[in-house]
Amino acid sequence: MSTIALTLAPPRSRATARLAFQVACAAAGSALIAGLAQISIHLGQNPVPITGQTLGVLLVGAAYGPALGAVTLLLYLAEAVVGLPVLARNPSGGHDTGIAVIQFAEVTGGYLWGFVVASAVVGRLADRGWDRVVWSAIPTMVIGEVIIFAFGLPWLHHALGVGWGTTLSYGLWPFLAGDTLKLVIAAGLLPISWGLLDRYRPSGEP
Repeated sequence: MSTIALTLAPPRSRATARLAFQVACAAAGSALIAGLAQISIHLGQNPVPITGQTLGVLLVGAAYGPALGAVTLLLYLAEAVVGLPVLARNPSGGHDTGIAVIQFAEVTGGYLWGFVVASAVVGRLADRGWDRVVWSAIPTMVIGEVIIFAFGLPWLHHALGVGWGTTLSYGLWPFLAGDTLKLVIAAGLLPISWGLLDRYRPSGEP
């Protein structure tokens, strides 16, 4: 099995071209996630905004595979740390940057690290062919979402210093409907992309 990116990549015998392709994929993937992050909604005093980021994370993980997917998300975090405005806007309308965004005291830091792990796991499942049909793509994306919340919620709980009821009201319940829609979109796009790739791939290619 393989992923979409690895299927399109130059062969291993062309090492330089393959590396350049992977670098371009990482840059494009981080740009996609950064763009989707700008689609954000702040709900009252909730410190965690609703964004389009998770859709990008799921797509990048599935399309790129575990290694390139994780590297792409690490690049995305590095861009935020060095000062690029790639994260969702904060309540004041600006972009948080610097090392603080990924530290334990940052309310959304857990979600960001969850993105890295989710992209790797979703990528591994996609590498095994789980993204090629909807009936297996949906649980793949659900697993990715669960991982993101598994990192984000305990981190948020610690950062806010509140009870678990408040943590869930801030970090889980407002996101279930939107994240369900995003995972369904991702689970639909991947099989469609494979169908197009199989249809237009030159005959004789693996």
